[in-house]
Amino acid sequence: MPRGLFTACLAVLLVVATAARGAWDPQAFRKENTLEILTVGADEGEHWSTVWLVVIDGQVYIRLGTRATERIQKNVRKPYVKVRVAGQEFDHVMAQIVPDMVTPVAKAMAEKYWSDIFVRHLAHPLTIRLVPDPSAAATDEVPAAP
Repeated sequence: MPRGLFTACLAVLLVVATAARGAWDPQAFRKENTLEILTVGADEGEHWSTVWLVVIDGQVYIRLGTRATERIQKNVRKPYVKVRVAGQEFDHVMAQIVPDMVTPVAKAMAEKYWSDIFVRHLAHPLTIRLVPDPSAAATDEVPAAP
């Protein structure tokens, strides 16, 4: 097999393997209602929080209540969290605090979730954009719950 053809085949196989394992794909996540974030507290240890998500301009955003905000602030891995979404797990995702997105995220949440009519009145101290580490890959599947 000529070297150029071999290189092209190898490149295609790498792309297919990466796609099969899963990739951070906000457009695919748009249809999901929730995702989970893992924080690690010095005293509490690991904790998974389930939160609503919205996708705005190709970026994933979450809005956190008081308890999840405390966990983010005490996270020993900050600014990184682990994320489970759409049957995939991403080990190294940056949780970027974005105060300029509070209003757009609140509006998108209200449009996506009918029960936001009640939830919007609760405290949401943090709005976060989730940005994956480009060098981190997703695992094939989320482990089954016990």
